[in-house]
Amino acid sequence: MEAGATAAAAAETAQHRAGESALKWIVAASVILCTILEVLDSSIVNVALPHMQGSFSATVDEITWVVTTYLVAAGIMIPTTGWIAGQFGRKRYFLISIATFVISSAMCGAARTLNQMVAFRFLQGIAGAALQPLSQAILMETFPPNEQTLAMAVWGIGLMVAPIMGPTVGGYITDNWNWRWNFYINVPIGIAAGFMVSTFVHDPSYLKKLKGKGRADWVGIVCLVLSLGLGEIVMDRGDRADWFASAWVWWFSIIAGGAFILLVWHEWNTPEPIVQVRILRNRNFSVPTFLLIMMTFTAYGMQILNPVFLQDLLGYTASLAGLVMAPRGMGLMAAMFFLGGIAKRGFDTRPLVIFGFFLIGIASWSLGSLNLNMSMWNFIAPTIVQGIGMGLIFPNLSAAALSSVPREQMGFAASIYSMSRNIGGSIGTSVLTTMLVRREQVEQSYLVQHVSVFDAWRLSHAGAAMPGSMHFNYMNQMVTGQKQGFAMLYSAVQGQSMMLSLNDIYRTLAVVMIAAIALCFLLPKARGKAPAGAH
Repeated sequence: MEAGATAAAAAETAQHRAGESALKWIVAASVILCTILEVLDSSIVNVALPHMQGSFSATVDEITWVVTTYLVAAGIMIPTTGWIAGQFGRKRYFLISIATFVISSAMCGAARTLNQMVAFRFLQGIAGAALQPLSQAILMETFPPNEQTLAMAVWGIGLMVAPIMGPTVGGYITDNWNWRWNFYINVPIGIAAGFMVSTFVHDPSYLKKLKGKGRADWVGIVCLVLSLGLGEIVMDRGDRADWFASAWVWWFSIIAGGAFILLVWHEWNTPEPIVQVRILRNRNFSVPTFLLIMMTFTAYGMQILNPVFLQDLLGYTASLAGLVMAPRGMGLMAAMFFLGGIAKRGFDTRPLVIFGFFLIGIASWSLGSLNLNMSMWNFIAPTIVQGIGMGLIFPNLSAAALSSVPREQMGFAASIYSMSRNIGGSIGTSVLTTMLVRREQVEQSYLVQHVSVFDAWRLSHAGAAMPGSMHFNYMNQMVTGQKQGFAMLYSAVQGQSMMLSLNDIYRTLAVVMIAAIALCFLLPKARGKAPAGAH
């Protein structure tokens, strides 16, 4: 009887553990679906901008506000998600964000004017801001410490692959259906995600105790809106205004900088801050966060440069460029699956982060040696290596950063961590596009020193002198041919100057990766076990 009771208890325990294991993966699928929904939407819209421009009769500068307003709204809201979740409940806030995101997506698809589209995109950005940090915090609390790197690897697949899939999926939808379906497609996905979150995700007990307590930090909210909102506008649109040659860039930068300094000082000293900046005193959190900024600086910046290189210089179509860039996602997924397989075995994963930055540096240096006569594989091979490096880095950094803070601060930490990812991507996009324009001008000034009028004459295909009445027509042909020769020369100089400037930028990013490798030695050792503060 005793042996039978023991066997029954063991079977019941095994069944309970199997149920818990299944539940945590259902929760993971629920929140990862929300992450993919938000990230895919933020990248899928870019390829539809020319079609939207025609529908709204907008200029190029006007239509870019469709992207800018979303980034500004999300940038403002991301740091506040931890505080809002503590006040109103994480699950309730998550569900409200999903519902608002779905409704605003449908409104964007139905927009009839540019003003309507901009307003709906701002609402969509406010709703979408919560999806990434809250899903990350939920995953870190759902999985035990020895499986948190695995959880971040699975979550990172959706986060990193979605921006790569976005241009390809968006291009197909726009070409075969209509640009409005890039927004309508969010509706069924969002409904499914909301149902899964409502059914399987629940607030932990400590959050239920915190709900409704505390007061609003209005000074912090105002400083946050000014610093991140104006700062995002400057980074996104400063290049179009020639940066500090425009007065508004000066004023926005001064106000944003002053508000940011006041924000940090106020949040550090107030007892109930909206952004827990004191978390940055924890080196085990601040070092991975800074490394994340360096990685997204490179990854998001190259995400802008690569389509320019493939489409503007090599003449690839949008669909072909998307297919050529897709293998980076394959390398990323392969690395994350590998990392998830070894994370549960208790290995120190810090050397893998160093190796990941080394791979990105090698890939960047290889891209710096490309030319206009290269084969497609010369581009694909380095991007696969880059994807492998990103896959080794991101889950380890996320697990190291978020496992180093107490559970009560998990939401605040996830908000700051997600904000850092956006900051790195915004700075990378702004800095690298500015470098491309400035370096192209410098390289072009060097190249034209080696071009003369005789080069244009050689390209004019001049024939032998023609006697008599044919002389006048011959001279006209010579003048026309010379103009065509100059046009061909200038086009070649432009292409070569852009190629050389891209080479310089790619090599610069390789140097940035060397600095990141040096910083990696300050990372805490991770053997599949979270520090005590995470329990």
